[in-house]
Amino acid sequence: MLKILDRYIIRKFLTTFFFMLGVIMLLSMVFDLSERLSEFIDNQAPLSAIVFDYYLNFILFYGNTFSSMIIFVSVIWFTAKMAQDTEIIPMWNSGKPFHRFLRPYMIAATILMLISLVMNHFVLPKSNQTRLDFEERYYRESMSVNDYHAEYPGNQVVYFSSFTTEEKIVNDFVLEQWDENNKIAYFIKARSAKNIEGTNKWVLTDYFERYIGYPNDRIFEGHKKDTVFKFKIDEMAQRDNVAEAMTYSQLKSFIKREKEKGSANVPMYEIELFQRTSYPFATYVLTIIGVSVSSRKKRGGVGVNIALGLAIIFVYIFAMKITTVAAINVGFPASIAVWIPNIIFGVIAYVLYRFAQK
Repeated sequence: MLKILDRYIIRKFLTTFFFMLGVIMLLSMVFDLSERLSEFIDNQAPLSAIVFDYYLNFILFYGNTFSSMIIFVSVIWFTAKMAQDTEIIPMWNSGKPFHRFLRPYMIAATILMLISLVMNHFVLPKSNQTRLDFEERYYRESMSVNDYHAEYPGNQVVYFSSFTTEEKIVNDFVLEQWDENNKIAYFIKARSAKNIEGTNKWVLTDYFERYIGYPNDRIFEGHKKDTVFKFKIDEMAQRDNVAEAMTYSQLKSFIKREKEKGSANVPMYEIELFQRTSYPFATYVLTIIGVSVSSRKKRGGVGVNIALGLAIIFVYIFAMKITTVAAINVGFPASIAVWIPNIIFGVIAYVLYRFAQK
């Protein structure tokens, strides 16, 4: 059963967090709007779409992404304020152990962690899809792909020289079909190819087609050919954040297919998958660190605790970047890379907890 102390700390924790979240997101929106306003006007983006399709989902995405950091700063802020106002000293004088003082913090952290988990796995994929669709329509720059090469299921290899989202035309398209003996059984190339949006249907222009194998070797040429492939242009021309709009099951299937293609972006997609769970759990680690470093009254006041907290956040973000780069460029397992910062700072949290004021 929650005591008065528990309700008091939980209330201060949650109100401080949501207040800081609101302020930070409001400032982020102002800076983003100042940068994008001219593009919104040039592309005639409707006000309702800007507010509900973009900025509402902007708040959900970035607010959830940085929630652990905001929780950390919130904990340090109101705990240090309590220490400066001599609210914590009576708790120590009453003989309560430190873990009893920490309990309401962990209850509030659990509430926020569960909200973040639900957001990551169930709410944000759909929300991000709406936001990314808006970006694609109203202000994203044209995307181009050059010198594409990939393997697809069924022993198919695809090449093309260039593609842009403006023209939506694939240039110098080549497809090879290999048999089980690693020999080419079918070959088709075209000066250009266009995928009919949302389908597996393609239109080839100025094509050369050959079925290879004696005695049925055949060659066909023509100006235009309607055909069907096992892939869409969306699988070839993808932005780096395409995984943000996928549910857990969709992302798992997407990663499996990208592995079959030999895509170099697989580690990046795996990091997105595993971060959806690892980031919310960072709430516990950062909460313990925040309470441990700010529950003691310091001569420099609240500012010293805030400076210390920002330094810890900087090191934590730096550790995340290092492990992410290691997973993408060095081949370090993504499932381990996303958890290493939590493990390292979990050890730090335990040490600080042991030496915290009791």
